[in-house]
Amino acid sequence: MKPIWIVDDDQSIRFVLEKALLREDLPTRSFSNPREVLLALESGDDENGPQILVSDIRMPGGSGLDLLGKVKEKHPGLPVIIMTAFSDLDSAVSAFQGGAFEYLPKPFDVPKAIELIRRAVEESQREEVAEERMAAAPEMLGQAPAMQDVFRAIGRLSQSNVTVMITGESGTGKELVARALHKHSPRAAGPFVAINTAAIPKDLLESELFGHERGAFTGAQTMRRGRFEQAEGGTLFLDEIGDMPFDLQTRLLRVLSDGHFYRVGGHSAVKANVRVIAATHQDLEQRVKEGVFREDLFHRLNVIRLRLPALRERLDDIPMLTRHFLQQSAKQLGVEPKRISDAALARLATYGFPGNVRQLENICHWLTVMAPAQSIEPKDLPPEISPSPEGGGAGRAAPAVAQASKQPTPDEPARDVYAVPPEVIGTRTASGWESGLEAEALELLASGRHDVWEALTKRFESKLILTALANTRGRRIEAAQKLGIGRNTITRKIQELGLE
Repeated sequence: MKPIWIVDDDQSIRFVLEKALLREDLPTRSFSNPREVLLALESGDDENGPQILVSDIRMPGGSGLDLLGKVKEKHPGLPVIIMTAFSDLDSAVSAFQGGAFEYLPKPFDVPKAIELIRRAVEESQREEVAEERMAAAPEMLGQAPAMQDVFRAIGRLSQSNVTVMITGESGTGKELVARALHKHSPRAAGPFVAINTAAIPKDLLESELFGHERGAFTGAQTMRRGRFEQAEGGTLFLDEIGDMPFDLQTRLLRVLSDGHFYRVGGHSAVKANVRVIAATHQDLEQRVKEGVFREDLFHRLNVIRLRLPALRERLDDIPMLTRHFLQQSAKQLGVEPKRISDAALARLATYGFPGNVRQLENICHWLTVMAPAQSIEPKDLPPEISPSPEGGGAGRAAPAVAQASKQPTPDEPARDVYAVPPEVIGTRTASGWESGLEAEALELLASGRHDVWEALTKRFESKLILTALANTRGRRIEAAQKLGIGRNTITRKIQELGLE
């Protein structure tokens, strides 16, 4: 594992953090000023580069915020934790705007500091795994005619830098297509930068896109490069473009028209050598008629339109996608991949999938955790797909589960498809899980065994922890909090139960 770099001119702070991290088996490397850090980064030794950077703000020979800005330019994915005194709270705000992972107020509680660093490490490792999985996994899967049309379009566009508009329902894989267009384009060697324009508050979106100069607004302590500059020589993917604020649409149109933009608070034009790919699930023509989307921007973006089919339009791909996602989920959770019967696949094909491929992926993750046997049968499918106990048809769902797994509307927060209420889990069999536990206990007791408590407790704890980890996408600290146990407890249990 790469070391955690600690930057502080106070030797006692460095000593305390080094010893505490060593007890957690986390390697460290310490520096007394930002200049030493920058020299070490320039050496280019990736193997000994930082997993996390923990830096003080005020140090002789340089500011932690200046260091943050320089590090983020070269290593945008590196989590940086800024240490600050309570009187430096304004600086902490600037740290967040500069891309810091979190700030750590001084004087700090050592266990809380270590927990924060642990969280940053887990986030960093998750990003590395995601990048490896993205590199190893096929870009897109699909044999249905509708998907073959998409593949052919990507092939025709492979030698072009033309602007592309990707349309399709939520969950159809628009970002995957954008990444494929980038990978097979003349700009493949450049960066691919994605931004969801609907997920960032209007007040911050302009700075996110175009960057800002130092002093452009309260808290802008350093110059910050926006996504257009980060994507220099590569591709900028603007997701959910239909939700972009109207005044920012004007600025975007100007960039697409003359290839220049100004940072917030800046007076010098910056040239943008970027290919723009936009995506939306909305009807932009209707948005233009309603007066909430600029018609000239629509025509500038809509040079080539690529429509992605909904999953219900490519039912032939469901078996292939299901097996792929089951393999992926099993690998992620470190368990044996489950098989799915033809009858269960036939049942899946009758479901409408309002959430498209993303919903199918979530269902496969749910099955990996919740299906009781290695072979998935129709009765094991989630309630929104399986017939109800009263004998309803396929696709009819228990209300609580339907609410938990439906696709969010633009005015609704997203909800986790795995967040199945416990009372619904209890209805998965006619007698409920408690009756099943009672029957299992009676069988073991009748067999003459003397380890029934240990055997059933292990199975119960294993299932509970795996379900919580699936719900939090593998985040241990968050899973422990939801279960109501400590971080050390869940780590110990995972080791004891062999769930690593």
